[in-house]
Amino acid sequence: MATKNWALDPAHSEILFKVKHLVISTVSGSFGEFSGSATTPEDTFEGGEVSISIKAASINTNNGQRDGHLRSEEFFDAENHPEITIKTTSIEQVSDDDYTIKADFTMRGVTKQVTFKGEYGGTATDGYGNKKVGLEVTGKINRTDYGLNWNAVIEGGGLTVSEEVKLIGNLQFTEQ
Repeated sequence: MATKNWALDPAHSEILFKVKHLVISTVSGSFGEFSGSATTPEDTFEGGEVSISIKAASINTNNGQRDGHLRSEEFFDAENHPEITIKTTSIEQVSDDDYTIKADFTMRGVTKQVTFKGEYGGTATDGYGNKKVGLEVTGKINRTDYGLNWNAVIEGGGLTVSEEVKLIGNLQFTEQ
């Protein structure tokens, strides 16, 4: 079976996260700088490999003060750990468009296995003749597993920032 090589198209992709703040609302953010590639058997991700590298300092929550704090040693420590990486260890098709994706997720020098849900978006050819494939990926991590331990107790005993972080990747790849 022939394999295909794909490059992540950052102009048509996004990497987002959501985290609860004060237990009552959700703060969303994104990363502006990332790259990646995929190798697939034909046009399915089953049995393929995906690798993503994210620049931690490119975090954007639409609040400069918060973004600065997130880049600091108390969170990403972006100066000493500039990259967040995700490298799949297995991709299993569970229905027509749905996948279970297991990956090594590395942040702040700590690597843990994370399971993501993947939804195949299909293939299309753009106006320039480039073949594209889409994949939406969702999952959750516990930020304290990676040394992102900063928090403050609020009145009533809750925490300022949830330990659970939801991750969303809307990924479009171009065939190479």
